Amino acid sequence: MAEIVLVRHGQTEWSVAGRHTGSTDIPLTPVGEEQARAIGQRIKGREFAQVLCSPRVRARRTAELAGLRVTEIVEDLAEWDYGDYEGITTKEIHETSPDWYLWTDGVPGGESPERIGARIDRVLAKARAALEHGDVALVAHGHALRVVGARWIEEPVRVGGRLRLDTATLCRLGFEHGRPVILEWNSR
Repeated sequence: MAEIVLVRHGQTEWSVAGRHTGSTDIPLTPVGEEQARAIGQRIKGREFAQVLCSPRVRARRTAELAGLRVTEIVEDLAEWDYGDYEGITTKEIHETSPDWYLWTDGVPGGESPERIGARIDRVLAKARAALEHGDVALVAHGHALRVVGARWIEEPVRVGGRLRLDTATLCRLGFEHGRPVILEWNSR
């Protein structure tokens, strides 16, 4: 049975610093570019019926360096809209909002869990439709792909908060007895 392969983009300066990077188009670092090439080695020879990619340069460059032929740029795969928290760290946010938790609270001036959940549900509907033709790859970002994981197994967005996802990692989503499952997560 066909699978969905999730590819998180390689390292950026902001990912190293722990800064929330939603709409800011930050390029990969040299290490991030090497990580993307390493992803390419891990998926070498694997055929994809469809490769959906976030419009952000860090995701597009990761796909390119990994040797993935992007079939569609999908705005719904963009990272969580961090609004007022764009470019700052969770530690800095907790200085003024100590109880803030992205996965239940969303972001002031940005996106709620319900809104990103609706976006990711649209992505998954598109990916599911393509599975009849073979494997599908989604190239995107840490928090958005964690939402993909949660929504794939029919859980609320908040469950994504329990699915750590490092830069330049792969995940595999599939089925067991016809039900969606996570086959592999946060794999280097």
